Amino acid sequence: MRPVLAVFLVIALLGASVGTIGTAETVETVGTAGTAGTASVSVDSSTSHRHLPVDSSDGRLEMAGVFSGEFTGIPLQDVRDDSRACPVGAATAFPDNSPLSDAVEMSESQSRTEPHVAAVYPNPTTHGNVGEFFVLKVPARTRFENWTVTDGHTTAAIPDATVSGPVALSMDPDETASMTTLEVLELEGHLWLAADGDTLRVLQGGTLVDEVTYDRARTARVWYRSGSNATDVSTTPGQDAWWPRGATCLPVATYGETAGTAFVLPDAPDVARDRIAAAEDRIRIAGYTFTSPEISTALEDALERGVDVEILVEAGPVGGASERTDELLTELESQGADVYALGGPGARYRYHHPKYAVVDETVLVTTENWSPSGLGGASSRGWGVVVENRALARDLEGVFRADADGWDVTPWAEHRKSATFVEPDPAPGAYPTVHEPEPVALERVELLLAPDNAEGRLLELLEGAEESIDVTQASIGDDASVLEATIEAAERGVEVRVLLDASWYNEEANHEVIERLETAAARDDLPLEARLVEPGERFEKIHAKGVIVDGDTVVLGSLNWKPNIRLVFQRT
Repeated sequence: MRPVLAVFLVIALLGASVGTIGTAETVETVGTAGTAGTASVSVDSSTSHRHLPVDSSDGRLEMAGVFSGEFTGIPLQDVRDDSRACPVGAATAFPDNSPLSDAVEMSESQSRTEPHVAAVYPNPTTHGNVGEFFVLKVPARTRFENWTVTDGHTTAAIPDATVSGPVALSMDPDETASMTTLEVLELEGHLWLAADGDTLRVLQGGTLVDEVTYDRARTARVWYRSGSNATDVSTTPGQDAWWPRGATCLPVATYGETAGTAFVLPDAPDVARDRIAAAEDRIRIAGYTFTSPEISTALEDALERGVDVEILVEAGPVGGASERTDELLTELESQGADVYALGGPGARYRYHHPKYAVVDETVLVTTENWSPSGLGGASSRGWGVVVENRALARDLEGVFRADADGWDVTPWAEHRKSATFVEPDPAPGAYPTVHEPEPVALERVELLLAPDNAEGRLLELLEGAEESIDVTQASIGDDASVLEATIEAAERGVEVRVLLDASWYNEEANHEVIERLETAAARDDLPLEARLVEPGERFEKIHAKGVIVDGDTVVLGSLNWKPNIRLVFQRT
């Protein structure tokens, strides 16, 4: 299963606490920035592995990765050992054209000086796996004299050349050159990298130099060497050595005291529109779907003012893309916006699921889609935050750039030629404004990315809860790791309250989850409450994806609490 791309923010409020929740009638106060005393917010981002600080001219910490540029935020240092979902090698095995520091934690494989296989790419998206390759890392000015590579059935000679650092070796160098920025050398003879797993042996004059064994390869997945020898392929417990080609592998980044605006939907649909209307320089919108005529009109006005607009959406949303999506994005593209769709066979992420915007020097992160029912304020209960922080805006724009420039991204005009579209949903209703947007003082903001690092950091926050955990979700998978961590928190005395959506398509599954929670609470006398929230006069359904920890830290973004959360994360 391919990972899902998601973006989250974790926000700690400065000298404030989140308002309490009691019954389903007051559900809208959960994570609502508009209520007095609301505190923090979180946004998901696919970014987090442990790394080491390096010297920098301006005192900042940097990191390496597919990310095109340098993070401005300070990387989080005290993360759990198993917090990152991506192999450390994914950050440096395929360097981007832009210069990046080497401020990633060095695995044993990366720190080794002797020649060794660092990565294998046996199952590309090409017909017949043309262009498959492996990466050999060697010391400076190593001469490949009488070097060969074999899988025990076929053998190829490595050309006599002098190289330094990592080099890609392939039977089809021209095709391989389109998949990596590394220098590519053409193997002489025959070598086929088996997609169902194999063992490679590199020899010099018949003497073994290195040997690695990899297991079955999914399409467009790269196997990264993490351990110190062929049998120790991973130094992080439970960490998979496979990672999508071109997917980011970024750390959690933190940002200090800053100003923000918290809001909830459907109460505050003007927040997103007003931010776009005030744009002077650039707008970057990342979404799962895009069907909002109001947001589209605001973007058209921005284009007329000379604002640079880019939009990235999912190529194949569940249920199909709406005809309205095609209509709006085609018109925006014709007026000068750059519009892209991410997806397709072997794509880096199962879904492009983030819901954020970078507008000049501010960031808007929400749980809602760019739709009338979402940010349009016509249906869903959602959470959102606007953060006025130049460093965060710069970094999230860098994530957008890495996603939009990927090999699996297609311009909208080209994508729509082969795409199919479905009839748009009927117009939703209207709901009153109960909670106005509220300015908030933020002590700290963390940028989380899925699938890179979000699960580990979220688990860390849940496991560190001391007083309370308040969860609002559209649905929760019965065996999601974050649900288990929430139950364990209740077992150690933390007050836990869970609110789930009661819409017809979620009701049965959510009812089963609530029964399980209620049974555990009754059996073990746990401080745990769970309930379904019925549609009412204030909103039609719960679509929020948020958590409040200890009343002063909020995590919000596009991450659904699903089973095997690490693998199903979308970029959000």
